[in-house]
Amino acid sequence: MRRYCIRLTDAFWPAALPALACGAIPSLFVERLLRPDPRLAGRDGAALAIHLGVWVLGFSVVLAVVHRPWFASCLLVAALLLIAATSNAKSRALREAFVFQDYEFFIDLLRHPRLYLPFFGIGRALLAACAFGTVLCAGLSLEPSLLARSGSGTFWAGCMVLAASGSALAWAGGRRASPTFDPAADLRCSGLLASLYLYARAERQAFAPPQGPAVFSATVRAGGRRPSHLVAVQSESFFDPRRLHPGIDRGLLPEFDALCDSSARCGQLEVPAWGANTVRSEFAFLSGIDTARLGVHRFNPYRAAALRGIPTVASFLRRAGYRTLCVHPYDGAFYRRDRVLPALGFDELIDVRAFTAADRSGPFVGDRALADMVGALLADSREPLFVFAITMENHGPLELERALPEDFAPLREAPELAAHADLAVYLRHLRNADRMIGRLRASLERADAGGCLCWYGDHVPVLPAAYDKCGFADGRTDYVLWSSAPRGAPLRADLKLHELAGGLLELAGF
Repeated sequence: MRRYCIRLTDAFWPAALPALACGAIPSLFVERLLRPDPRLAGRDGAALAIHLGVWVLGFSVVLAVVHRPWFASCLLVAALLLIAATSNAKSRALREAFVFQDYEFFIDLLRHPRLYLPFFGIGRALLAACAFGTVLCAGLSLEPSLLARSGSGTFWAGCMVLAASGSALAWAGGRRASPTFDPAADLRCSGLLASLYLYARAERQAFAPPQGPAVFSATVRAGGRRPSHLVAVQSESFFDPRRLHPGIDRGLLPEFDALCDSSARCGQLEVPAWGANTVRSEFAFLSGIDTARLGVHRFNPYRAAALRGIPTVASFLRRAGYRTLCVHPYDGAFYRRDRVLPALGFDELIDVRAFTAADRSGPFVGDRALADMVGALLADSREPLFVFAITMENHGPLELERALPEDFAPLREAPELAAHADLAVYLRHLRNADRMIGRLRASLERADAGGCLCWYGDHVPVLPAAYDKCGFADGRTDYVLWSSAPRGAPLRADLKLHELAGGLLELAGF
């Protein structure tokens, strides 16, 4: 045993500890590149313990794979730089720092590169890939294997000691730290590695979803006249851009304006996302639960909360005798919708496979094709339908599409915005969303017993340069609740998104 300990001391630790320390120190300063800037001076002991514990644990894991301590340390610093760059890109586009639950971004980047890669930057991505390849080749060729130098028993024992030490240090710090689940605040207070660890630990803890509106789980009762069909549309990135600048064409959205004028209720909508993270809005509408009550699961409620079969507006309407359909012209496996939506009360998910290439408007299936699909479902059904349509046409990145001269027409009186081609592209697709409103309204008016339409935007679009130009910081979207039955003057009132489905049920007579 004595000879074994001496060999461990002489061979493993003198090689591993300097590399570990020389990586841990700059890891604290890499975080200074983040926006918002995490504070280093005054950071509490618990956060520092978590940071160092995660670093030691990560070092032990990478060392076990590559067998080279300096190479392992360089890889960890490079990974931290990549996460920092990703966090800054996300903060710029989506006004939210990187959190642990975003790890799926890197997986989805491979599956759906068009949706994610431009936000990081294609040039930065290529540079990062070249740098990683260079470091990989240099590390493997220039540094000898510590496994060969120290012997397998000594090497694996050292890795296990490091892993246990890092885990214990992070666990001890985590017992004294409580995240707020405000990503910017937690990043500033605890730093990147500590925030990632705390969010990951919180996601693994037992979770009981909060209760939604009582009506969603109540015995079904209808009062008055119940329309035969209910249609709810979550329109991608829909908001009234005339709030952005007074010079934007006042006649941009004629169908939306007409729907508001004849609606039961309309106004602005507080949504739990900015620029992306559609499922947060989706879950809030369907469940009636304020996502702020979900703790760490607010960042991706479909990963845990939605799979528990909680009561939703869809499950309520299915009990009321409706056939419940979700139409989303994209990959049904994205965000696990093919598994989640049945658990939330939908009889069927109709995804992109029901459409053809001719249905595209830009890179995605257009709103006109989606409106025609919904209209056909309504016309062919002999039972009441609840159709939840999730549009895709106006999904970014908008800067990848070429703006046409006519796309700038609504900006003639807003010369400050005339250089923003992504805004012009957005307005082109927005006009198609407006036409979709008219087609759906006509379809419901043709139905024998009429119907109700709920229309809302899931989040504002990603237009950071235009927002900066106008000083725009209002993340609210717009909504309309409309019924084909004659009504009086509309009630103009702002809502929170989790309140909207209850308003639809009330309008439908429940």
